Amino acid sequence: QVQLVESGGGLVQAGGSLRLSCAASGSIGSINDMGWYRQPPGKQRELVAVISSGGSTHYADFVKGRFTILRDNVKNTVDLQMNSLKPDDTAVYYCQFRLHFRGDYWGQGTQVTVSS
Repeated sequence: QVQLVESGGGLVQAGGSLRLSCAASGSIGSINDMGWYRQPPGKQRELVAVISSGGSTHYADFVKGRFTILRDNVKNTVDLQMNSLKPDDTAVYYCQFRLHFRGDYWGQGTQVTVSS
């Protein structure tokens, strides 16, 4: 059984920074993409950033230049460094691993609240 556990969420003032981390445990095997998604209050879940096994990254337009996704293939972790946070970044953030031949696995989510 694969489990993903996020950490690092919390309350921060606008303009501040947070770093989210996601660690995998269990019978993981080969990981393709690792990603971060978020679900703002009353809205659908949306992609924030994704990083491939080769290190290629893709960011949603609304976080470009402010967020950085980082991957550690030895530790099977993915981090999201979030700078210049805005109140609109308030959401539950989820990590996602796409495992080779096994599909997508999700963490339980971590709350990020940005106050104005």
